Amino acid sequence: MTRPEAYDLLEGVLAEARRRSLIGDLPFAVQRAHSEGFLRALLLEAVNGPVLELGSGGGLPGLVLAVEDPDLRLVLLDSASRSTDFLRWAIEELQLSSRVEVVNARAEQLGREEKYRGSFAAIVARSFGPPAVTAECAAPLLRIGGRLIVSEPPFKDSHTTGATKDTLSAMDRWPDEGCAKLGLVPEAGLREAFGFAVLRQVTSCPDRYPRRPGIPAKRPLFSQVPPPKLRPR
Repeated sequence: MTRPEAYDLLEGVLAEARRRSLIGDLPFAVQRAHSEGFLRALLLEAVNGPVLELGSGGGLPGLVLAVEDPDLRLVLLDSASRSTDFLRWAIEELQLSSRVEVVNARAEQLGREEKYRGSFAAIVARSFGPPAVTAECAAPLLRIGGRLIVSEPPFKDSHTTGATKDTLSAMDRWPDEGCAKLGLVPEAGLREAFGFAVLRQVTSCPDRYPRRPGIPAKRPLFSQVPPPKLRPR
């Protein structure tokens, strides 16, 4: 299949994802450009192993990554069967089944499976959840040296007037102390047309993580809002 043919098929697949309400209404060019931003972040260094997408939904960025880079091996993870049913159809349509796997499960469950725990060279997450949830679900699945690449919302300096929870800086969203509990270290905040946070798995995630399904969201390991500094009296 030629690259133009692959892109035409991809656009048709994304149109079906939109019809099924699995992706939003942004123009396909914008959605693809965002996914290509993930690819640029991913390829800042060699990817020596499989890549996992957390909460793949309608396949952004996972399907775009697979079409753009024929050397990538991917696992597309989602807990909703309507998403994984669509993704299985999509990878057949795009002729990607030899190197793309679809898994219907909770990330907390996958992190307890011997086949997947500590096995991924990189994990990408577009709209999976708050930082503490994403970090706890990703860290057990990353091998040492692996990277977590997460799409970031627009932000400004959280110490400037008018900053809100939606505009926190990357440092506030991924605090060193909180990430260290999982063996993660925030490494970079990449910002071009879109923003991405990159974290590195520097030690094995402790065996007690991830906690049971739903617990990371109910009792997050860290807050993305730093505690206020006490003023001397």
